Amino acid sequence: MRLNPIRSRMNASIVFACLFAIACRSLPVLAASAPSKVVIAHAGMNARTVVLWTAQEQKFFAKYGTDAQVIFIRQAPMLLAGMSAGDVQIAATGGTSALLAASGGMDVKVVASVNGRVTYDLVAAPSIKTLKELRGKRFGLQGYGGTLWMALMLGFEHLGVDPQSLNFLVIGDQTVLAQALEAGTIDATGLDPVFSRRLRQKGFTILSELYQANLPFIGSGIVVNSSFAREQPEALENILKGLVEGIAFALSPKHKPAVINTIKARLKMSDPALAEEGYQDVLKSLEKNPTPALEGMRNIHRLLRTRNPNVDKVKPEQLIDDRIMRKLDESGFISRLHSAYGVR
Repeated sequence: MRLNPIRSRMNASIVFACLFAIACRSLPVLAASAPSKVVIAHAGMNARTVVLWTAQEQKFFAKYGTDAQVIFIRQAPMLLAGMSAGDVQIAATGGTSALLAASGGMDVKVVASVNGRVTYDLVAAPSIKTLKELRGKRFGLQGYGGTLWMALMLGFEHLGVDPQSLNFLVIGDQTVLAQALEAGTIDATGLDPVFSRRLRQKGFTILSELYQANLPFIGSGIVVNSSFAREQPEALENILKGLVEGIAFALSPKHKPAVINTIKARLKMSDPALAEEGYQDVLKSLEKNPTPALEGMRNIHRLLRTRNPNVDKVKPEQLIDDRIMRKLDESGFISRLHSAYGVR
């Protein structure tokens, strides 16, 4: 069946609302904790999440005076439901999820952006050599309206590819997409470089490395309830300090072995070469200064409104709160960390 990402009648706001309602009923109740405990939840399991894992393992959050716990919640709607219920204080999720949450009535802010540009590769079967040959081909997606879909639409726009010329199929997450491409179930897809490199070695075509286009985006953001930012500004600032040091640690050449070990352990990678590829993705995609860019949110807003009219209720400027990150930057805190860790 031929699906059109622009003219599809699927209402993203309804889907999000349904998932949100289900999540609110089914999310496990987290154990009660002291007021100083901050729960940070992430929905993505990829190498970029190493900054959160490292910040916890190296006790950077504790170093700045905050008792933080990093947990994994499989789906972004469930993660945001946990935030709405007060069980999660900070969500590590994409700008798309933040915008959908805000259009659904949640008062959220993006206070940092660990990944501020599109970093996926466009990968195709060995028989496809050019972008023009994608016309009419089966293109695999994780889903409509999500982070990967949004990044690909920006990529297609930049490359001059008409999405209406493609036959989109919803397949699954990136692991499943890579397997589907290798099996011939689909003809092309968008993948993190850690997956695309292995396929290139097997003869598959990399049609574009989108990170080279430097397309503004919020792929991995730090999202909070506005009430948390107002009521606990010191805790939030301490968390962001720990995050910034986690980034500096991850990008530090001398700490490469520790970062690779964390990637291997958290992503359950037994192949050292695969962990090395994940590390290279970290170097390529992490923002040394994670101040959220308004232009990235504007790109998300512009594309998402074509599928969800409710998005027009929210202005991109309402979602970005960069005050703490600008404070850390202007005070020299970020540059001092970079100097201490040898980050250039």
